Amino acid sequence: MSEYPAGRALTARSLALVCKLEVGLPRLMLIWVLFAGFACGLRVAFAATPILTPGDELGNALPYLLLVVAPIVTVLLGLSAFPATALHAQPTQRLARFGRWRRVDAVTARSMPLYGATGFMASLLVGILINVPVRTFEFLTGIPALGGMAPDWFRTLYAMMLADLVLLSCLYALAFVLALRHVPLFPRFLAAVWAIDILMQICIARVMGNVANLPPSVSASLADMLEGNLKKVLISVAIWLPYLLLSRRVNLTYRWRVPA
Repeated sequence: MSEYPAGRALTARSLALVCKLEVGLPRLMLIWVLFAGFACGLRVAFAATPILTPGDELGNALPYLLLVVAPIVTVLLGLSAFPATALHAQPTQRLARFGRWRRVDAVTARSMPLYGATGFMASLLVGILINVPVRTFEFLTGIPALGGMAPDWFRTLYAMMLADLVLLSCLYALAFVLALRHVPLFPRFLAAVWAIDILMQICIARVMGNVANLPPSVSASLADMLEGNLKKVLISVAIWLPYLLLSRRVNLTYRWRVPA
């Protein structure tokens, strides 16, 4: 039986989706490199400030190479560190204590129908993965290329936003791998990524609030962008945290326990 009464058709479709995600990861990564690389090339070509020397040109391109390559490297390292056939140990301390559950062993858990990242978990997987291109698109459209004559306030803004993008893209990419490979650390790791995401938006706001000569129009646009990022994270937490705590599928797949 599926986890919810709606269930068998949804479970079948979600299982097909998860299988396509895992089998098609190399193709997805290739598509990402092509499209993200092309978008980054356009961003560099239309830099807001002029690029004066070949050194400036190279320095301007390297951050975009990093934001394209970093999520790919993270996914490859994650897949290598957490093979699909391996059994990964449960954490020694249980943080999710809501509900009444009975522990089962790993072999029993894997043999049960609810085991796996299917059902509504498939939607969460897709949402985590989509975070990477969405954040990259927002960065490319909202932050001009650095160029060679950028003012100090823009260099600070560029560095902060780039660090936020690369760090969070890698963390969400790793969370996707942990979920796909049924690693028990996934629920708490995703919660930690949400917390880091929120802290990064607050950190950027505080740093840029103390930067001299920041134009008011840029300050207003940045405030809107950071507020939007915070709202998206908080909405994700409100929707998915109860599911991660109470779902029978999540508890069976990542915590090896069933309702008592």
